[in-house]
Amino acid sequence: MPARDDQDFERRRQRIIDGALDVFASKGFEQATNKDIADAAGVKSPGLIYHYFKDKADLFRQVIEQHAPTVALLNQGDALLELPPRQLLMLIGNAFIKTVDNRRTVAMIKLMLGESLRRPAVAQMLNTIGPARGFALLTRYLEHQMELGVLRPMDAGAAARCFIGSLVGFVMAREVFPQPDSATLSAETMVATAVDVFLGGMLVEHSSTAGTIDDTGD
Repeated sequence: MPARDDQDFERRRQRIIDGALDVFASKGFEQATNKDIADAAGVKSPGLIYHYFKDKADLFRQVIEQHAPTVALLNQGDALLELPPRQLLMLIGNAFIKTVDNRRTVAMIKLMLGESLRRPAVAQMLNTIGPARGFALLTRYLEHQMELGVLRPMDAGAAARCFIGSLVGFVMAREVFPQPDSATLSAETMVATAVDVFLGGMLVEHSSTAGTIDDTGD
């Protein structure tokens, strides 16, 4: 059982992470100050934040890792490469949807995307935490499955974008440009459909029968 000091350390560290999420969601990364975060976390001195985190960027990474299931999934690394295609794609899809189902996380991501367009350093930081790792892992996985003969050979990077793009499109059509069916199209249906459509075009066993011509003359 952790010593009392360890428990107090983790409890205070968690309060800072929770407070930082609220501040990042309302002000973005650049505008959030240590004082804002300390006030939101109920910490008396802003300087105490550096006792728990290296800097504001480190704190931001910790916030993302804790509140973004996609990043937690990526931390499993090479173990994911051995999963069957449907299982891995469902894991990625469900983790992505869980991330954007958190309203505070969505608010933070919206602000961060806006900042990323104006500040390349913020874009690079955000990309390093999640998107770059996600695309790299999925591309490696697809290449591996192509080498095994499970998936059709094609540009793995383009294929990865096709799958991730379908999930991003779902979120955009719900959060930014709401469509008539946004309230009724469930995340579960979207993920399952995206996986079915993707594998329908990628699996070798499907492509061997797709597009066959009936030569019976009927």
